[in-house]
Amino acid sequence: MLDIIKAFIVGGLICSVGQLLIDFTKLTPARILTGFVVTGVILSAFGLYEPLVDFAGAGATVPLTGFGHLLADGIRKSIDRDGLLGIFTGGLTAAAGGVTAALFFGLLGSLLFRQKGKE
Repeated sequence: MLDIIKAFIVGGLICSVGQLLIDFTKLTPARILTGFVVTGVILSAFGLYEPLVDFAGAGATVPLTGFGHLLADGIRKSIDRDGLLGIFTGGLTAAAGGVTAALFFGLLGSLLFRQKGKE
């Protein structure tokens, strides 16, 4: 039960930062989301995001900062395994499962539900 509470608090704080950026800056949502991914990569590069993942679990891996962490971690592991080529393959390999699931369920949703126009 404590793990769920930690995940809820950390994930909620990350999402609250995004909401504050939307409300109080002129940044577009696309720039905010991209900034979250880049922030996850940078925090991972300095070894600061892994302790947060260990503490909060899904609360840190589900938001877009977690996607940035996933890419950085995949690249780091791939470089250790494959050398310089890992820079180009690591992020794609690490994120392949999540991207495939998103594409599959997006396609499934588009086939099962009708699109509604704006009225």
